[in-house]
Amino acid sequence: MKKIQTGLKMFTVAAISAALLSSCSITMPVNATSNPMGSKVGRAKATGYLGVLFFNADASIRTAAKNGGISKISSVDIKSSNILNLIVSYETIVTGE
Repeated sequence: MKKIQTGLKMFTVAAISAALLSSCSITMPVNATSNPMGSKVGRAKATGYLGVLFFNADASIRTAAKNGGISKISSVDIKSSNILNLIVSYETIVTGE
């Protein structure tokens, strides 16, 4: 009986640890233009806490293009990551010339 209880406790601890350390990340296309695919890549990232608290965050397309030195945008993607809705981040990825 003690072996079953110990095994159940170990399983519970492992399940809680996995849930707390798990995260989800997805990259989605937002826009594409008729401009040829460029070699430059610009990124802008915003990180928030508790799903709603973002401090001085700017993940705009304009900022990403400026960071990459891009004047003609070819495509825009957004990558979003979420860790149990405690830490949420959005990254805008712009390619172009």
